[in-house]
Amino acid sequence: MTAKKNMTFEKDQTAKLLQITESLNHIKDIDALLDRILLEARKFTNADAGTIYLVDNKKLKFAYVQNDTLIKKDTIYNKYIYKYHEMDVNKNSLSGYVALTGKSLIIDDAYQIPKNIPCTFNKSFDEKSNYRSKAILTVPLKTSAETVVGVIQIINAKDKKGNLVKFTQQDKLLVTYFATNAAIAIERAKMTRNMILRTIKMAELRDPRETGEHVNRVGAYSIEIYEKWAQSQGLSMEEIKKFKDVLRIAAMLHDVGKVAISDTILKKPAKLDKNEYEIIKYHTIYGARLFKDPTSDMEVISAQVCLSHHERWDGHGYPGKIKNIYADDIKIAGGKKREEIPVSGRIVALADVYDALISRRVYKNPWPEQKALDYIKEMSGRQFDPEVVHAFFSIYDIIKAIKDRFKDEA
Repeated sequence: MTAKKNMTFEKDQTAKLLQITESLNHIKDIDALLDRILLEARKFTNADAGTIYLVDNKKLKFAYVQNDTLIKKDTIYNKYIYKYHEMDVNKNSLSGYVALTGKSLIIDDAYQIPKNIPCTFNKSFDEKSNYRSKAILTVPLKTSAETVVGVIQIINAKDKKGNLVKFTQQDKLLVTYFATNAAIAIERAKMTRNMILRTIKMAELRDPRETGEHVNRVGAYSIEIYEKWAQSQGLSMEEIKKFKDVLRIAAMLHDVGKVAISDTILKKPAKLDKNEYEIIKYHTIYGARLFKDPTSDMEVISAQVCLSHHERWDGHGYPGKIKNIYADDIKIAGGKKREEIPVSGRIVALADVYDALISRRVYKNPWPEQKALDYIKEMSGRQFDPEVVHAFFSIYDIIKAIKDRFKDEA
């Protein structure tokens, strides 16, 4: 490449980096952000796969994964995103070494690491998935204050013909620059997630059923069901990713309106009587009211989910068609039905009910898994949107992986 062409290439890459960095600032959900960061880093290097680890309590915890080769073989590849794995920040692993030293590292062959590099590559994922990791670029996610918040690992660079090639110093420079800006966005998204979890913790003080793990599961179930449903509707991947960004947070906040319900109802160690059940229905309205005068898509969808996650496909849900949820005297009667219910509400309705059925409550034992699945099938076309039910069962392996990732504390 001539000097003039090289300067033009670098200028184009810099402009692209700045544009992508700016777009990261508009992503609110941490998981959606990690997905975008990993995708863009792989695009810079034309890499087949990649992983992100985040630092938590002095350990590196697996946070996100992408693999173009495996996703072609496995239509429910997203289940790998929810696998739990952590490692120490030390020199035993490539990611641990990079997190410890704060320096980027290029390895030409993961199975033949030079002797001067005091770490090893864990082959277990390769062996389980029948994949071969070769060239690896590992870069610290380091803020401008030199704080390492995680590590991004890019695997198997390819040339234009699809042949495996080595990572270059130019690749290392681009991804390292990008990683610095990505680290700042990650810190901001983590703050948003923590604020959401603190809000839910407040609700948990009122309602012992509303645990952090429950809302994590409902949020994860919802975005995965939505992605499958949206693909069946022919929506573009850009549309899907944008909606997933706000849906997870909205789904996690589905029951936040319970903060306005009496403790005697929320903490009752038995089933609610008729009058109590009528009162608790209003948590849908109280939740939606919290997002009055929305300033973002996240607030709009959060209000939708709060208001509609107890509606039923057959119209026998609640709170129904209310003209003004801010009126002083609201009477709940006559549920919305079918497509009158926003898709966000139809999806969270299924995610929430499934998790409630298989979870222990003060007034009931968890249902056996098969009994819960049979109930969902039975209620398809009655309580639940049949297309949403179909999406749920078509990604059941992902559902199980989410359940295993976010287990209730013993």
